[in-house]
Amino acid sequence: MAEKASTKKRAPEERDAEGPRDVPHALIKLIEDEGLQVGDRLPPELELVRRLGFGRSTIRETLKTWESMGVVSRNKGAGTRLIGEMSRNTLRVALTIKHEAESLIRMQQVRRPLEIEAVRLATRLATPDQRRVINARAAELIAVYEAGEDWRPADHRFHKAIHAATGNPLFEQIIDQILKCFHDIYETPFGKPHLGQDSIPLHRPLADALIAGDEDRAVEFTERIIDMVCAETLQIAENCND
Repeated sequence: MAEKASTKKRAPEERDAEGPRDVPHALIKLIEDEGLQVGDRLPPELELVRRLGFGRSTIRETLKTWESMGVVSRNKGAGTRLIGEMSRNTLRVALTIKHEAESLIRMQQVRRPLEIEAVRLATRLATPDQRRVINARAAELIAVYEAGEDWRPADHRFHKAIHAATGNPLFEQIIDQILKCFHDIYETPFGKPHLGQDSIPLHRPLADALIAGDEDRAVEFTERIIDMVCAETLQIAENCND
């Protein structure tokens, strides 16, 4: 006999694992289902936690994003009120993209110093064998990119080779944990699976500088790569708001 499907409501921490992009959808659906209009007050945060099943900090982060967009106003005494028109189609897309952009930028802000320090250490400490691996990974990445194929797995292997060359396994572990927290957004941000594609050619000179022991130049290319991804993220968010 087939088992009966479970109807048990998931705990907030389980729902949060679905990714930050799910929260705006859930909130917009609640607003639409309740028929809330400009001037109406949203349920308190604790009630939103209970009804939607997401953690309070996750919901609060989304509401802060909406406040910065002029969609809601937040006041301790008056609660959270709608101050902007809610459109089922256009605003749903705008809110989701804005939220994803801010989440991705925050992730890159945390990742940046880790990647830079990893490159510094790898440039100083990599063994000849590790430098050969980094060179091979860079060649693989560029070949896949130029062939027009999905370069993300090769990019991951390239950066893992750099992390391994630091001699400190925590770099790979911590960066992987950061990426897992934003897995959905990082894998297909804005529904665009190849965000940061224009930065891929810079990985070749990054590898060359690291292999040559040129620490400053290796760091320079690392910073340029991260800056390009962040700039593209911001441009997509700005275009959505136009």
